[in-house]
Amino acid sequence: MKNIKFTYRNITVFFSFLFIVVTGCERDLSDKAEPATFGKQGEIFTDSPVGLGTNFYFPFSGSKATAWSVDEDEGYESSASMRFDVPNANDPEGNFAGAIFRIDGAGRNLTEFDALTFWARASQGVNIGEIGFGQDFLGNKYQVTRTNISLGTNWVKYIIPIPDPSKLTEERGMLWYAAGSQDTGGFAYTFWLDEVKFEKLGTVAQARPAILNGEDLEQRAFLDIPIQITGLSQTLSTPEGNVSVLAMPSYFNFESSNTNVATVNENGIVSVLNVGTATISARIGDVEASGSLALDVTGPFDFAPIPPNRAPGDVISVFCDAYNNVPIDYYNGFFAPYQTTQGGTPPLDVNGDAIINYTDLNFVAIGTFLDVPSINLTGMTHLHMDIKVNEAIDPGDYINIQLINSVGNSETSGTVGFSGSAFVQDQWVSLDIPIANFGLANTTQIGLLFFISDATISDIFVDNIYYYR
Repeated sequence: MKNIKFTYRNITVFFSFLFIVVTGCERDLSDKAEPATFGKQGEIFTDSPVGLGTNFYFPFSGSKATAWSVDEDEGYESSASMRFDVPNANDPEGNFAGAIFRIDGAGRNLTEFDALTFWARASQGVNIGEIGFGQDFLGNKYQVTRTNISLGTNWVKYIIPIPDPSKLTEERGMLWYAAGSQDTGGFAYTFWLDEVKFEKLGTVAQARPAILNGEDLEQRAFLDIPIQITGLSQTLSTPEGNVSVLAMPSYFNFESSNTNVATVNENGIVSVLNVGTATISARIGDVEASGSLALDVTGPFDFAPIPPNRAPGDVISVFCDAYNNVPIDYYNGFFAPYQTTQGGTPPLDVNGDAIINYTDLNFVAIGTFLDVPSINLTGMTHLHMDIKVNEAIDPGDYINIQLINSVGNSETSGTVGFSGSAFVQDQWVSLDIPIANFGLANTTQIGLLFFISDATISDIFVDNIYYYR
């Protein structure tokens, strides 16, 4: 928007003119005044960018800034298309291609459309990681994402349905994409888009919105600890078949069954207010979303003890906010069909403090051997962790801690056991275990750290897991 400054003389002339116009009209000016409206043009690219302005392409940080161009030798039933050159994984100018196309000016009213459509092909068969609309770097309030779009070498039409068109009264984020070379072994390739536009297909129907990936979850909650509703999607039937997209919370109308206990705002953030129970649900328009979150608020959260301020060289941290953690493959290695343990992936975020919550625990492992280096404990003397048992503890209950060295290659293991008497229900207990107690002759390639209860204890919090000397 241009900033226009009037001189005093210009202001005087303007108001004199306005007085003449107003007094000379038979009808009052207010009779003709209308609210500001926004363009309803659907086209984004048809041989060239349409109505985007002059400054509309904004690459993502770390992407190759020159990945996009207009190809005047390739097009779908036309002479030009949008060309995207995805770089090699080791390209010094950027190891992926990605950017947004944002209108340089006022947004568009897209309420009369039901989908973003385009024709696409690639130089070889490949999956494009993400394509969508609504990302504008100005809050991304109505961002929509379609993931893993499979392109072949022939032109094919693709559809990205709008979760709720009534929301898009002033949208500037017309298109965005992110594409890497994971499918090509790190090698570069090219793909093209053409006839990119919002359309009213009239065949986008049978809405099936979902929150929490469509699951009905039960979760312990704590006073003044907000919870973000995740796993938001909308699925619609289209001429391309059923298409699911990831949708931002602003497309949903969230509801709480008990607003005295918990409320939820338009961003899907639950505020926990009082002790009690409440169920969070949602809908898009008049369609109820599958999935819900049943909360049991028991009181304030009891955080684990703050770790001591040890020198970085004296600590190898696996899971602790106080230190720099080593790379981890997973916090819940699921050994089907025998393991029942749920949770841990991802850890709970309790006001910025990461906590692992294992439920249905029989055994579970934290892995450091697949895609990350194993842990070398040379010089370390102890393993520390804090555990909180969230249930009654019976005689005969126990938790065993097991380390496995050199996983899958002449591996060795050692176990230290703790009876139920070592723990107190609903209280954090700090364990400092001498590494020598595991009885391992070699601890230079620790790849698995197991928690084993054989279902005698099934619900625990775990925090501050680190080795030290």
